[in-house]
Amino acid sequence: MYEVKGLTKQYKRGKETVHALRGVDVVIPDGDMLAIQGPTGHGKSTLLQLLGGLDRPTDGSMVFDGRNMAKMSEMQLTKLRSENFGYIFQSFNLIPTLTAQENVEIALVPLGISATQRRERAARALGELGLGDRLGHLQTELSGGQQQRVAIARALVKEPKVLMADEPTGNLDEDTRDEIFSLLESLWKERHLTMILVTHDSAIARQVPRLALIKNGKLTIKRETLPTGRRGASARPEPEPEPEVDLELDDEFDEDDDFDADSDFDSETEIASR
Repeated sequence: MYEVKGLTKQYKRGKETVHALRGVDVVIPDGDMLAIQGPTGHGKSTLLQLLGGLDRPTDGSMVFDGRNMAKMSEMQLTKLRSENFGYIFQSFNLIPTLTAQENVEIALVPLGISATQRRERAARALGELGLGDRLGHLQTELSGGQQQRVAIARALVKEPKVLMADEPTGNLDEDTRDEIFSLLESLWKERHLTMILVTHDSAIARQVPRLALIKNGKLTIKRETLPTGRRGASARPEPEPEPEVDLELDDEFDEDDDFDADSDFDSETEIASR
């Protein structure tokens, strides 16, 4: 479970101070699926980076499973990341000179797992996602959907508690987008994952049980489904009977308010070394 209170993040841009996050408060229970929407530059990826332990807040507390990530040493944070968090990226972030299997294996390197076990676990993860016959293929030999499946296998191979997805369908056509989201939803339910998803796509956001909107660094929960029983169980939570919130960003936000505080997730090579 995440308990986030008063979370702020500031950047220096020349002489100007950019307030990327302004006092974010949110609770994310175990097994939750939360989508975060908002215009570019309003703090979505910044918040995801903080929740994933890839950056540190300027102020506030960020408690995960009883431990305040904001107060951890770099060694403690590295261990927490490697054991608990999996990351999926819009641009896949595969290493083009490595095969599909090798791209998945690198997620296990920080865990100190032997080369033989890494190969076995990577092959099994790819096989479970329908890529058992693509283990030796390079990125250029895979379709966009297959590349994202490799990225998902890389995120899941270390059996994380939390899956962070930064625009995971942003580079895919509509049919492949639906296929990948359906896969992510199935994995969320079957593996009892906590999933935090950043997306611009309202078609995806409408299907997620819990929705937050972020503007000018401030987070607001716009839809909250509270199913009976445990989140992430074998059945998808039923949507609330209330009328659906209008999720079109053009109606919700003024793009003129944009700033450039968001930054993309680090490359997978850097993450693997942490």
